[in-house]
Amino acid sequence: MMKRFSSLFFASLLIFLSGLGTALAEIRDPEEHFFHQTFGDLQEEVELALEEGQKGILVMFELNDCPWCDRMKAMVLNQSEVQDYFRQNFRCLMMNVEGDNLVVDFNGEEIAEKDWALKHNRIRATPVFLFLDLEGNRIMRYTGAAKDVEEFMLLGEFVADGHYQDSNFIKFKRARR
Repeated sequence: MMKRFSSLFFASLLIFLSGLGTALAEIRDPEEHFFHQTFGDLQEEVELALEEGQKGILVMFELNDCPWCDRMKAMVLNQSEVQDYFRQNFRCLMMNVEGDNLVVDFNGEEIAEKDWALKHNRIRATPVFLFLDLEGNRIMRYTGAAKDVEEFMLLGEFVADGHYQDSNFIKFKRARR
């Protein structure tokens, strides 16, 4: 009886651990797998998005030590499903709302990240996910951390499939759940 129990226990443990290994394999560093590397030229980012067949640009405005930004990176943006979907559909960039790095805006002017965030986009909280079309026009803004992976994926679908043109995100979410 004890031998049977220990065999069953070890078989269960192996199944659990193999499933855990699969789950862990789906977690990847968002800095490397969600966000694209950028030199800060927004028009160049649009051109790259066009070349790669993406539908737009996604800018995550963040702040160092922002707990909600950290939560998004640790719970949502690190998921391979999220990374693969968003990188397929959007050029994903990250900007610090207090950052001094220079970006070249859509008018060709150099401006600090913090000034582009505040003066051009009125970003006052973090995180903010700003979606731009392939002409640099704002099409959607989502403020705050998504509740979970499912909600963030719905947000991506809402924008990528053009639902923002005739609905709002809350109505879209309700209809989909």
